[in-house]
Amino acid sequence: MWRSRLLAVAIGACLALAFPAADAWWWAWAGLVPLLVLLARAGSWRQATWLSWCACAGFFTTLHHWVLPFLGVFAPLAVLVIGWVWVPFGLAAHALLRRVTLARVLTALLVLPSVWVVTEALRSWKHLGGAWGLLGAAQWRAPAVLQLAALGGVWLLSFVLVAVNTGLAVAVLPGIGRRARLAGGGAAVALAVLAAGYGALRPEPAVTGVMRVAGVQPGIVPGPERRIAEHLRLTRELAGREPDVIVWGQSSVGLDPARRPDVDRRLRAAAAEAGSDLLVNVDAADPSGRIAKSAYQYTAGGVVNTYVKRRLAPFGEYIPLRPLLGWVAGATEAAERDRVTGDGPAVFEVAGRRVGPLISYESTFPDLRRELARLEVDVTITQGSLTTFHGSWAHAQQASFEALRAVESGRPAVLVELDGTSAAFDARGRRLAWVPHDHRGAFVVEVPLSRETTPYVRLGDWVPALAAGVVAAAGLSCAVRRLRHKNQD
Repeated sequence: MWRSRLLAVAIGACLALAFPAADAWWWAWAGLVPLLVLLARAGSWRQATWLSWCACAGFFTTLHHWVLPFLGVFAPLAVLVIGWVWVPFGLAAHALLRRVTLARVLTALLVLPSVWVVTEALRSWKHLGGAWGLLGAAQWRAPAVLQLAALGGVWLLSFVLVAVNTGLAVAVLPGIGRRARLAGGGAAVALAVLAAGYGALRPEPAVTGVMRVAGVQPGIVPGPERRIAEHLRLTRELAGREPDVIVWGQSSVGLDPARRPDVDRRLRAAAAEAGSDLLVNVDAADPSGRIAKSAYQYTAGGVVNTYVKRRLAPFGEYIPLRPLLGWVAGATEAAERDRVTGDGPAVFEVAGRRVGPLISYESTFPDLRRELARLEVDVTITQGSLTTFHGSWAHAQQASFEALRAVESGRPAVLVELDGTSAAFDARGRRLAWVPHDHRGAFVVEVPLSRETTPYVRLGDWVPALAAGVVAAAGLSCAVRRLRHKNQD
């Protein structure tokens, strides 16, 4: 029993290698197969529960190991809780695969991906940490397959991956009929071919122009005065490179320009000297004492637009139910003061183009990018900072989101980190720039602009909605069968 549980932990840990920074993206197509075989052969519901819990704990502990040191004494509790995420999937897999028939194979190919997607959608709630570690996100390095995100977002990618894993698991399960085995293997191959074929045949978008985006990435610079000075120094190095916009990362300005006229003057002068707009990020208390993380669009004449971050990282930027959980700040590195949130999206007019600003953690949410696409932006620009998780897998993981979000929204995407991995992708998720976390300096990337309204932008989260319907129907069917058997007895 313990051997199978340890094996489940290893299976989950290995699946995490499909994500950055390991980037074995191809393993997402088969990494669940060993777990599905274990679940099919589990001797009881209790064993299936333990196996799925162990695999989930192994997966998230490996994928997000960089978070654990900052949780302090709460790290074991976090692992205990997160392990339950895969339990519904594990129980469904045990129910459908322990006695395999052709009908059960077809049901499993629909129900198991649906359970997985519903679980991913629920755990992606903004107060639970956002959409980190979604299986479909592992495909950011496979542009052909990634195009499925334009149809149904990351959810469709996850659905197809789990369906392929299910089909392959059926194909290798011992003691099942030939027809069921062929149906599972055939479905897996067909889905993989269709996914790659759609991406290969998808037409290129019409390019409407090019925007030169400059990023300033100074790394960790202690103290707000020194941080501003270093950003200004690197900004001056961009002289003569003619960027349309210069972007600083999250929390690049730790002093409120409204309360520090000298800082305001220096930012205006930097925009005037560069001959382009300057996007900075202010993280400082205003005259009322409130703190918001805000994007400021500076020109030589001053601030012309602002955007206030709407999705805050739980515990990192605010503590949920602070009156009850505020004591957590004393035992961990949770936020000592809650940041305030913005009211809605913003569109910045920059060099005749429409720019959709986002800030760090917001890059994990597909709905925010869809919202900006509906506002007809030409490009999205995210200001980020991962100083807390310096040198960890978090850098590449956050940068990879931009490829996925670009395809979902049909808009090119740029991420500029204060400390982290800065990146840029075109509307097809092809990499335009990848600036590693240890780079110190400024960079310029030419971003081809294009606008297209993808099916995902038009229809929204139809995949999780459809998956929820499938799960509800499967649950109702199971309940009806149980009731009939009970009445017959």
